Amino acid sequence: MAEVVLLDFWGSPFGMRARIALAEKGVKYEYKEEHLLTGKKTPLLLETNPVHKKIPVLIHNGKPISESLVIVQYIEDAWSDTAPLLPADPYGRSQARFWADFVDKKIYDQGKKIWANKAGEVQEAGKKELMESLKLLEGELGEKPFFGGETIGYVDVALVPFYTWFYSFETIGNFSIEAECPKLIEWVKRCLERESVSKSLVDPEKVYVDLILVLKKMYGYE
Repeated sequence: MAEVVLLDFWGSPFGMRARIALAEKGVKYEYKEEHLLTGKKTPLLLETNPVHKKIPVLIHNGKPISESLVIVQYIEDAWSDTAPLLPADPYGRSQARFWADFVDKKIYDQGKKIWANKAGEVQEAGKKELMESLKLLEGELGEKPFFGGETIGYVDVALVPFYTWFYSFETIGNFSIEAECPKLIEWVKRCLERESVSKSLVDPEKVYVDLILVLKKMYGYE
């Protein structure tokens, strides 16, 4: 096994976080795709993440690390001599962790209310909650190029992978994120100018066709 291995699934925004962080640090790694849509999990995944049995899992020198934000923080600590993702000062680090945790607790679940439901009260609630969260994040971004300031940082890595799911939210919910949060979409475009981001994210339309629509059918969300 390689020194660094990432167990991942192509369409996971959580896995994309790890990919971006590793790319920012210039860490070479072996990518192992978990074919989660088949419902089968590899023995390696079950062995390295026996508690949650979910991707992503980073394996470094044979030691597994689970949960995407924990993985990003591990990458920051293990390869601390290059491309810092967290501020140097304790307060700045606390604020970055706060907003990354906010993203973790809000965006996926609010988005799921949109794509996993037909038009109606639950979907409308999801759209309202999602836009409220994105507007708060847009306010936190302010006039800075990135949440990390002049360069990409921890919150950027936590949030930008969800851009790949925005198209699905908008298509199914019939609304526009850019219309209400234009500065946030400008931020996405700046992030995509970085090779670490552009090569780590997947096509939003592929997410919609090959993942979201498949999940809707698989779980009877149609």
